[in-house]
Amino acid sequence: MLEIDLYKNMNTASKTYGQYYGRAASKGVMTLDDLAQQMSEHNTPFSKGTIKGILTDMVSCIRELALEGLTIKIPDLALFKCSIQSAGATSLLDYDCRVHVKAVKLLAQSTGGFSRAELTKDASLRLSKLAMKQREEAEAAAGGGGSSTTEP
Repeated sequence: MLEIDLYKNMNTASKTYGQYYGRAASKGVMTLDDLAQQMSEHNTPFSKGTIKGILTDMVSCIRELALEGLTIKIPDLALFKCSIQSAGATSLLDYDCRVHVKAVKLLAQSTGGFSRAELTKDASLRLSKLAMKQREEAEAAAGGGGSSTTEP
């Protein structure tokens, strides 16, 4: 179940200032060790150590290939590729990679069964405990006349 935290837009320059938005709540971070353990428990003949070794090599290869300018596609997961943040130069002759490239970053774009449409269709959503508490407090502050604290 994907839980949703709520936050209020506090940007006074925004047209949506004061409106509330949802964000996916993080339940923590799974390390490569954790992922290998999880995978080894799913009816596979491979040990956690074997799986971790393969995943570690995969991470290293994706990094190496992306830094060579290749896009790596893992079906039903993502396309991985490098992108840059670049400052502008006044002319073609003035552009210097060492000066104008501010950052290199890794992009991941979902593919296949991991696409936005598929994820949206398959997601089971609910407000997080924190968001429910915030709603209950808002209702109490409004004298009980606010919206219901049950999920929409």
